[in-house]
Amino acid sequence: MKLPLAALTTIGLLLPASMAMAETDWSQVDAAIGKKAAVIGSVHKYGLPRSDLHVTLDGVAIKPGLALGGWIAFEPTGQMAMMMGDLVLTETEINPVMRSLLANGVQVTAVHNHLLRASPAPFYMHVGAHGDPVKISKAIRDALAETKTPFEPSAVPVGEPPKIDFDTARVEEALGSQGKNSGGVYQFSIPRADAIKIEGATVAPAMGVANAINFQPTGAGKAVITGDIVATAKEVEPLLKALQSNGIEVTALHNHMLGDEPRLFFVHFWANADAVGLAKGLKAALAVTHHTH
Repeated sequence: MKLPLAALTTIGLLLPASMAMAETDWSQVDAAIGKKAAVIGSVHKYGLPRSDLHVTLDGVAIKPGLALGGWIAFEPTGQMAMMMGDLVLTETEINPVMRSLLANGVQVTAVHNHLLRASPAPFYMHVGAHGDPVKISKAIRDALAETKTPFEPSAVPVGEPPKIDFDTARVEEALGSQGKNSGGVYQFSIPRADAIKIEGATVAPAMGVANAINFQPTGAGKAVITGDIVATAKEVEPLLKALQSNGIEVTALHNHMLGDEPRLFFVHFWANADAVGLAKGLKAALAVTHHTH
């Protein structure tokens, strides 16, 4: 009989302390999800990019690293782990995936858009669970069997990522943060300065609670930008005004989690203009939030 993950968590609490605190064999988790994790501190993060989707927005072909990069991440708690994630889905995949997740004890914490005018329109399903990471991974993999999410190794040769043709040093200076080239998209992760908690447990930035800012070159020093800036309720209105006053379109405002403290809202954005100018606009927007410098 397949037990829900909530029950598995309870069982874990009843195990002898020596067993309950045994470390997870992450190779088993890798095998269950069919991917190898990137390890960021204590967090094990699995990329689930929708490289099968060919999405365009305002004439720009969206790279997976810009706005189609689904993922799940685990933060260990002894033998158990907290899982959070963001699955990129097509419209017809939403309900089959949701049914499968809920039947196997995985929470669905949000379903929504991040972009406007994209064709075909991608949707984003945020998920969470706490329990045995192997069983959670199997539940995620079973749910994604309802989609065309690719799990086979990429046919793209391993090597240097595509060149970034805008001045990354000036963008980093303007934004006040260091980025990285991920598949031809320049990515920034900027944590908030306050501790984020769910049910009393502190959530690491790599679990999806940091500001995510992505630049994809569009030629002649320009880039499209998207991502999300994390805000508390009092920060939302100043943030929206700061983005719009700097020529950056607000494309979505919503939650990603349940039970987070402080209550967080995620503001998604889009623009296509001079990369350095956009970095300055984003810096002005970040300035109205409580983030690390």
